[in-house]
Amino acid sequence: MAAQAPDAVQPAVLRDLQPGDIDWVIRSHGELYAAEYGFDASFKALVADIAAEFVASCDATRERCWIAEMDGAPVGSLFLVKASDDVAKFRLLLIDPKARGQKLGQRMVTESIAFARQCGYRKITLWTQSNLGAARKIYQHAGFALVATEPHRSFGQNLIGETWELVL
Repeated sequence: MAAQAPDAVQPAVLRDLQPGDIDWVIRSHGELYAAEYGFDASFKALVADIAAEFVASCDATRERCWIAEMDGAPVGSLFLVKASDDVAKFRLLLIDPKARGQKLGQRMVTESIAFARQCGYRKITLWTQSNLGAARKIYQHAGFALVATEPHRSFGQNLIGETWELVL
């Protein structure tokens, strides 16, 4: 077997949430969204609330978190949570810039849609912002439809919130 070059990048793997991942999810969202979109600390606080609620009340039979990992370190996240008996909700999709271009977002979305179907959900919904172009492309590619928009002021920015849905 040929030896691999020392600087070769290993492909990312998707795995379940492990101890320490929640800290990474919160920190990474806060840092990345501040750097790329100018979001203030209130965004990181929202992410912390969402993550804490998931850890405190996760029903592993109907909810899940996917962590993308490369070279032993987390580089992506996506949460699927129960909104109602029939509706699941995507939360906290993130791909670290060093892991972009590998279709990790698409892989996580595809796996989570399959999981949602297995759980008997009839629809997945999500809320995002109009300026998050890469995430919007992932959702469109997966078959989500934009069903509502609403201008708002959040995270220190004037934004247009978007609600997307996928009928399963």
